[in-house]
Amino acid sequence: MLKISNVNFYQDHILLEDKTLNILNGKIISIQNSEVNQCDDLILLPGLIDLQIYGAGGKLFSAEPTIEALQIMEDDLLKKGTTGFLACMATNTAEVFNACIATAKEYRSSARNFLGLHLEGPFLNPNRLGAHVPEFVRKATLDEIKELLDFGDGVIKMMTIAPECNDDKVINYLIDNGVLISLGHSNATFEQATVAYNMGIPTTTHLFNAMSPIHHREPGIPTALFNHSKAMSSIIVDGQHVDFEVVKFAKKLLQERLFLITDAVTECNQGPYQHIKKGEKFVMPDGTLSGSSLTMLQAIKNCVKYCEIALSEAINMATVYPAKLIGIETLIGKIESGSDANLVIVDKDLNLKRVIFQGEEVSI
Repeated sequence: MLKISNVNFYQDHILLEDKTLNILNGKIISIQNSEVNQCDDLILLPGLIDLQIYGAGGKLFSAEPTIEALQIMEDDLLKKGTTGFLACMATNTAEVFNACIATAKEYRSSARNFLGLHLEGPFLNPNRLGAHVPEFVRKATLDEIKELLDFGDGVIKMMTIAPECNDDKVINYLIDNGVLISLGHSNATFEQATVAYNMGIPTTTHLFNAMSPIHHREPGIPTALFNHSKAMSSIIVDGQHVDFEVVKFAKKLLQERLFLITDAVTECNQGPYQHIKKGEKFVMPDGTLSGSSLTMLQAIKNCVKYCEIALSEAINMATVYPAKLIGIETLIGKIESGSDANLVIVDKDLNLKRVIFQGEEVSI
């Protein structure tokens, strides 16, 4: 049995101090008061969850759709405290999509922190593509979606689509078959976005980026999101994709409906997505902003340091809320008896000290 002693952690925004966790067979089996109160200001976090990441460890999955690439991504992300992630694929050819899906299916039986795929495209609005390649963008047909999900065999967990460019029957089929739809790369009006959320689209892809903006005569997607009672959204808190002042504004309105993603890429010089590191961001060869260079832990730090978000809430944005969105909150995203022992230990300045995955120490 593994014991983690003399740590602090948040539960329902309350800081519990000097606790000892007992871990057996990859699960937290009990939480007790530590016998000696000598906490070294260490903070225990649930393992971090990233629902949109393209690459890590020098591997961009869509450029190298191999088991080796997924293994390298898993290793790199575990060492940074991300104990659950969806590998994201941007709009691409059918051949690339099929190769990524086939690899994901083959790998899932031995996967560790890889939770499945997030398809960002190709069913997007050509007027809101950002860094996506326009020649691959198209409207979905129901037959195509059926074939895609049949081939995916459950490995496709999430899909970003522009609802105004796709038929209701396609959206309903995805919802009925358990795919988490995210409204994104969309030019939907306020009314169209509201209808989409009311149909059952539960979330939104990288708030403010690649979507119709807020205008005082055309309220756009963000206003539809803010006005909705349930719809959630991811956001990239790197100070590049969204100004920190706008993150503050969005957080005040959305509260627990806002969660963190990295949308991170890695340097790549092959295929249609050639990402070039420029300072703290990545751009395409033509200078278009593409993915981030964030880690989930850095996103938490940025929320606290620049966005006036309490640490307990920033942690929830990287753990509880994404876990709840994908329906696995009973297993991960929390520190409580019965939960998976996926844990991150940081110091008071949020510097990473230890990672525990399924009850085992990860070498960082």
